[in-house]
Amino acid sequence: MIIELGHFAAILAMMVAVFQMIVPMIGAHRGNVAWMAVAEPAATTQFLLTAFAFAALTYAFVTSDFSLSLVVANSHTLKPMIYKISGVWGNHEGSLLLWVLILTLFGAMAAWFGGNLPPRLKARVLAVQASVAVAFFAFMLFTSNPFLRLAVPPFDGQDLNPLLQDPGLAFHPPFLYLGYVGLSMAFSFAVAALIEGRVDAAWGRWVRPWTLAAWVFLTVGIGLGSWWAYYELGWGGFWFWDPVENASFMPWLIAAALLHSAIVVEKREALKSWTILLAILAFGFSLIGTFIVRSGVLTSVHAFANDPERGVYILAIIVIFMGGALTLFALRAGALEAKGVFSTVSRESGLVVNNLLLAVSTFVVFIGTIWPLIAEMFFDRTLSVGPPFFDLAFTPFVFALSAVLPIAAMLPWKRARIGRALRPLVPAFVLALALGLLAWAIYNEASVIAPIGIALSVWLVAGAATDLWSRTGRNSVGHRVGRLFRLPRADWGKAVAHAGLGLTMFGVVALTGYEVEDIRVAQQGQPYQVGAYEVELIRVDENVQGPNYISTTATIALRRDGQLIEMLTPERRFYPVAGMPTTEAGIDSGFTRDVYVTLGDPQTGGGWAVRTWIKPFANWIWGGTIIMALGGLLSLSDRRYRVAAGAARAPATPKGVPAE
Repeated sequence: MIIELGHFAAILAMMVAVFQMIVPMIGAHRGNVAWMAVAEPAATTQFLLTAFAFAALTYAFVTSDFSLSLVVANSHTLKPMIYKISGVWGNHEGSLLLWVLILTLFGAMAAWFGGNLPPRLKARVLAVQASVAVAFFAFMLFTSNPFLRLAVPPFDGQDLNPLLQDPGLAFHPPFLYLGYVGLSMAFSFAVAALIEGRVDAAWGRWVRPWTLAAWVFLTVGIGLGSWWAYYELGWGGFWFWDPVENASFMPWLIAAALLHSAIVVEKREALKSWTILLAILAFGFSLIGTFIVRSGVLTSVHAFANDPERGVYILAIIVIFMGGALTLFALRAGALEAKGVFSTVSRESGLVVNNLLLAVSTFVVFIGTIWPLIAEMFFDRTLSVGPPFFDLAFTPFVFALSAVLPIAAMLPWKRARIGRALRPLVPAFVLALALGLLAWAIYNEASVIAPIGIALSVWLVAGAATDLWSRTGRNSVGHRVGRLFRLPRADWGKAVAHAGLGLTMFGVVALTGYEVEDIRVAQQGQPYQVGAYEVELIRVDENVQGPNYISTTATIALRRDGQLIEMLTPERRFYPVAGMPTTEAGIDSGFTRDVYVTLGDPQTGGGWAVRTWIKPFANWIWGGTIIMALGGLLSLSDRRYRVAAGAARAPATPKGVPAE
């Protein structure tokens, strides 16, 4: 009965979304206050109904209701509870319901916290948001219904994909969806602004918190996915340029460009058309990511579906929303007159360069991701675009962006003198150059890319610190330190986020440039040397029974200078219900390095295949990601960047008369 109620609630939510899509939009066009006002209760009702539907599906998974087809395909009675819950979104149908839940949540939040938005803009934003919800409700209910019953329920389920039975994957998809779907709010604001034909500083301030929140969630989600790939897949890497990884990375890059571009709209009322275009493209790349994950046209170890027929529906959604928004943009972009003018050397110009580098790097990732599909469709060739292409094509843009970022942050608005702006950055430059040369001197046999990357990462961190210090004035050191902690949170957030990017970049270049790898057949009781460490296979225990798997577990001693550091236990697991093996790495994590060990197959002559890596500064990658997200949260907590704050700059309107 609960399942049927959940299904009915989802249908009702779609009907409410249709109502919310039409009535407030007509009301905004006619200036009808009552019709515009229905958008708020409709958005709340839509969210509550969707939340009930999601709760009903979660209940079915928790109670192992095997009369539901989705539970049979993705759960099992022996599965730990956390994976029963994550099984709700560990599949195409359930994850689509989570997508719609988050979509309606953002719409409801715009209704709850957008009290100071102009009534017509608010009504149009909520109507556009509802139109996106209608498309995804229809996609879910007509092609991917999660509430389908079985006529004859089995005694047990088929279990969740073993690769997804991991804490990292339990939290990774919800955070990604909060980022993906959060960008729908920027899209809704952009389309609403195009319909009104007006973009001003207040619009820039209203759209920034939604974009910033989506960017923070995407940052956390991508970080969790990278961390999971690092320790779970047993491949020894943190990023493989997998199509699904790229699907989340592309909107992250565009969202970062949108954040910086919206600053120019807010501060100088310039780059209006470009900012609107970025808002449309950011959500467009989220939809493209959905297509990649769910259509099956590109293979991935963690795609949700392999159904090209469903991909046609997603393509239709992309064509309707992106095609419609871009057509509207072409018709209205000329009316978005830029008021602010600026010289070639200015912060505005620096942010333009920032945007161009982020946009072109996104295009590079997009081409590399989609090219195998294009080659197969139009040239009848099977191609594989892997890490060598992405590393070669993407790295120059990252390096250029890293070089520009501290300089652009220090430039004044409108007009700047480059010499005066760069003078405070001289110590940061000297420090970065010195550490880069030191890295080259110590590891001169490695690629030159690593020392350059280290120098640029130090430049980012030191530049962020210099930018923050420069905002404290020119008084005594004690006075400047006191003022440092009274700076706006947005200033701190920007510096922290830029420093986090530098730390992540440092971890990436140090790991890829200086890691040590060893592959051998290890015999029990025979230690061997890997870098500065001694590794010894103590024993291998086979047929170890886990909650819902059988494990082959090795015990490996890790020593340095004769002292035992850690006992590592890499595993090879087999999940009988799913009939699938997985690899669990044994990792000794440290501040400056990880020792990473995986267990391979037994060898005919005795011994086991063991693969060992020494990975310098690996944890700095995810530490930097956390710091980037923290920087975003600091900015988001600044009162000036809340949704309502921009209304103070909007012209007042007579009581009872809706603002245009």
